[in-house]
Amino acid sequence: MAGAFYPSDPGELRTVVETLLGRAVVQQGPAPRALVVPHAGYIYSGPVAASAYAQLLPHGDTCRRVVLLGPAHHVTLRGMALPGVDEFTSPLGPVPLDRTAIAALDQPGVTVDAHAHRLEHSLEVQLPFLQIAIGTFELVPLVVGLADTGSVARVIDVLWDLPSTLVVISTDLSHYLGSTEARARDRKTCRSIEAMDPAGIGHSDACGAEALKGLLTAARRRGLTVRTLDLRNSADTAGSRDRVVGYGAWMFVKEEPCNTST
Repeated sequence: MAGAFYPSDPGELRTVVETLLGRAVVQQGPAPRALVVPHAGYIYSGPVAASAYAQLLPHGDTCRRVVLLGPAHHVTLRGMALPGVDEFTSPLGPVPLDRTAIAALDQPGVTVDAHAHRLEHSLEVQLPFLQIAIGTFELVPLVVGLADTGSVARVIDVLWDLPSTLVVISTDLSHYLGSTEARARDRKTCRSIEAMDPAGIGHSDACGAEALKGLLTAARRRGLTVRTLDLRNSADTAGSRDRVVGYGAWMFVKEEPCNTST
């Protein structure tokens, strides 16, 4: 997708991403355990994605493994698929895959399918943001197809048990509605995310619904807190108001208990 969804020139790409990150507001608090980000062309969803990735800037040295899950747009896939390669790459350079973590995913519902990854933009467009926000890391990339929420949550749980792990869910929200209807639909989805209610999210609400619902299930079990960072659509960034795509960004953290001693 280099040259289409984002610049193919490394210098231009770095400038674009650093500019987007520089415009985002960084919240105080603990390091993110998970992020939910959109995956359209940077002109459309880049500012929303940056509002999530900017939260990594103060904590980049705490993250050495990124588990990246996104939907299968181009193939019919049952379960979740790994790519069967040793590294991914972007114009900013290679990103090695974490072979140790991948070996831990020898379980039902996880297969190796290079075809599912070959044209999939939902994972690829996240790499430049991650490369600039945290620098060096290893990747566990999973394309999610027809998978039940429990299976996705179990995979996330297995990988979350490994140290220095960040989970990133790649999903856009409503598709091709008018701007007013899209805002109402996306606000409803936002409320379900804030309530950590996977049952409130359907396939028409988010193209990455299965991965998102798995994250909500796993995060709720672990007692994480979710913060909404951004909620917009393509009419707010670079598109018309007639047929818009919704974008949102959320951060999941483990809140520190309050110290009430005197």
